[in-house]
Amino acid sequence: MQRTTDMPASITTTLTYLAKHDAKPYVHTEALTGDSEPHYFAEQEEREVTIYNGRPLVDSLALDKQGFELHRRDTVVDDLYDDTSVENIYYAEVEDLIKELTGASRVVIFDHTRRSDAEQRGIRGPASRVHNDYTERSGPERIREVLGRDQADALATVPVAQINLWRPINGPVKRSPLALLDASTLDPDDLLATDLVYPDRVGEIYHLAYNPRQRWYYFPDMRRDEALLIKGYDSRHDGRARFTPHTAFQDPHTPPGAPPRESIEVRTLAFFG
Repeated sequence: MQRTTDMPASITTTLTYLAKHDAKPYVHTEALTGDSEPHYFAEQEEREVTIYNGRPLVDSLALDKQGFELHRRDTVVDDLYDDTSVENIYYAEVEDLIKELTGASRVVIFDHTRRSDAEQRGIRGPASRVHNDYTERSGPERIREVLGRDQADALATVPVAQINLWRPINGPVKRSPLALLDASTLDPDDLLATDLVYPDRVGEIYHLAYNPRQRWYYFPDMRRDEALLIKGYDSRHDGRARFTPHTAFQDPHTPPGAPPRESIEVRTLAFFG
């Protein structure tokens, strides 16, 4: 599955971070503003980074260390734009796959999102700033929202991880690939809790401040038969990876006229015990 022939060992590009300040950053979401892009109330900064080809390391990557894993797993669903097929067939595939790969005793799927970087599109664009979907506060809040307070309280002592399964809808991905931070190189002090303001609620995610010790990876030319697992939150405080910042980026090797990136991510809660 490495497929490293003619693929660079690394690339140099820029990623968009947030700068550290005393004031908590916040974002007015598209749902609040009605615009195609969120409005950021924070200082953003671009930094030049090296992003390494993760394919040579694919057999040694682990959710509990790096925070992500790549696996060759196809889907029987022909049309990943069809919500009925996704919810009735693909969800079951995702549940079985995460149980198989992580040893989880129970997997709860709570939503899915499609993204495209096409100039004209009716779905969300790729996230263009380094972020992590959940925080120390919003991870437990999401569990309560998904399960209900009573069931969440009953499972409070059961280890749980929030895991996304990301897959190209079409491939190979040439535009807007994902950069993933090796979670073992993450300094928790660089995680910047950020309010997401919606019309009816305020959520919270982490953005990331730049640190030269951070080490980044990507998987060039990802195909439809490849599944990327990304850990967004882990309830355990025992040294394992708990958060995995990531972002889409512009690959300087993207050929002219490359087709848009189209992807689907399924968000899950995986329980261990």
